[in-house]
Amino acid sequence: MPAEIQTSRPRNREVRSVLTLEAPLDVVWRAFTDAGTVARWWGRGHDVTVERFEPTPGGHWRFVEHAPEGDYGFEGRFAEVEKPGRIVQTFEYDGTPGHVSLTTVAFEAVDQARTRVIETTLFMTAEDAEAMLAEGMLQGMAESYAALERVLASMR
Repeated sequence: MPAEIQTSRPRNREVRSVLTLEAPLDVVWRAFTDAGTVARWWGRGHDVTVERFEPTPGGHWRFVEHAPEGDYGFEGRFAEVEKPGRIVQTFEYDGTPGHVSLTTVAFEAVDQARTRVIETTLFMTAEDAEAMLAEGMLQGMAESYAALERVLASMR
């Protein structure tokens, strides 16, 4: 069953999405915090090189997505990692250095078999938010979420 995805365009500087996944909370948490599992879905399902992944407060992460049209680097720092309910991290795309956003991912058990993921990205400016949307942020998120669903199905 496809995930229910609701994504809102920015209110000032914020983009929020709500995703309900057909997997228990502990499995979804592992999909977000295990480097090997993240590499299988994070980059829209393309090959991803995990150069660094330290999901602890102050830890650094860096991924390179290898898409047919080229390689794309992303990185940030973890501010909070509270198992199994919340991850807060910065996000910066190599293509727009200095334009850092803050992403908060909250995890909620809907029941024993489903998990709701609420992702909120706060940009430094409304212009940064609009620029990321113009670059295809929502499509990229939808493609990554679809890849996440495939990975979660394989983990059941």
